[in-house]
Amino acid sequence: MPQKIAIMGLGKIALDQHVPSILANEDFELAAIVSGRLATVNDLPSFRTQEELYETMPDVTAIAICTPPAGRFETTRAALLAGRDVLIEKPPAATLGEIAELAAIAEAERRVFFTTWHSRFNPGVEEARRLLAGRRLAKLRVDWREDVRRWHPGQAWIWEAGGFGVFDPGINALSIVTEIAPEPLFVSAARLEVPANRQTPIGVEMTFSTADPVAGADLTAVFDWRQEGPQSWNITAETTEGTLLQLTEGGAKLSVNGEERVAEASQEYPRIYAMFARLLAARESHVDVRPLRLVADAFMVGERRQVEAFED
Repeated sequence: MPQKIAIMGLGKIALDQHVPSILANEDFELAAIVSGRLATVNDLPSFRTQEELYETMPDVTAIAICTPPAGRFETTRAALLAGRDVLIEKPPAATLGEIAELAAIAEAERRVFFTTWHSRFNPGVEEARRLLAGRRLAKLRVDWREDVRRWHPGQAWIWEAGGFGVFDPGINALSIVTEIAPEPLFVSAARLEVPANRQTPIGVEMTFSTADPVAGADLTAVFDWRQEGPQSWNITAETTEGTLLQLTEGGAKLSVNGEERVAEASQEYPRIYAMFARLLAARESHVDVRPLRLVADAFMVGERRQVEAFED
C-alpha cells in the first residue's frame, strides 16, 4: 500500500519537482499540503499548520519539507516528535548545530530522516565517483554560474542572514564534489562578495586542501549569481595519473578524457523519492552534512568584500 505523504511549503521547487515526482512514484500517495497561505494542487486538503494536518489526517506518516532553510529546524523537529518520517530539501538546516540535533531526535524517536542533495542524483555523478575512487586529485575546478533573477525571482529571504545567497545553488556543486572526491576536502581560503544592501554573497571563490595534499594541487570553486546568457554548472577533475573528468549540466553529462561517457536526462527528484522509499522500507536514515560544512567553513575563514548593491 502506498505511504501517504504531505508536502510542507508549496513553493517553486515543490511545484516543479516534488509534486510530479511523488505523483509518479507508486510507493507514495500525495495526500495533503501544509501552506500558511493554504496553497494546494489537485484539490488536495491544505492546512495552515502541521499540527492541523496531524490532527485531521493521522494516517499521513511522511512529510516532505520544502520550506526556506531559516525556519526548517522548528518545522522538522515538530514533525519528527509527532512521529513522522521526514524528507528535507537542501540545505537541510541553517546551521550544523541544528542538523546535528535533528539527526539525534530522529534516532531517538526511531524516525526515518533523509537529507536530500538533489544534484547527486544526476546520472553522471555515480560514475564519476566510481572512476575517482582510490585516485588522487591534482586539479579540481568547480564553475557554477547562474542568473539569480531567473532562478530566484523575488525571493527576498535568500539575501537575509541564514539565506545562503549564492551558496544556495553553490551547495549543489559542493554536494557533488563531496560525493565524488576520493578524499575529504577542507576550505583553506575563500572570498565572499556581498552586495552593499544584502547580507549574503552574490559571488564566492573557494580554495580547497586535503589532509595529505598532492604537491602543486589546484582545487578551486567559483560560484556567481550574475551570469547572463547561458548558465554554467560544470565540474572538472584531473587525477595525478592524468585522467580528466568533466561533469557538465549539473552532473547530467560526464566526459572522460574528452570522450562522452554519460549523457542522460536528469532524474534527480524521481531518484530521490525512490531512495526515500528504500529508506522507509529499511527504516534507515540518511544524513550527510558534508556540503553544509564546507559552506559553514567558507563563512568562517572567508574574506568578505563589499560589491555594488543588487536590486531584484
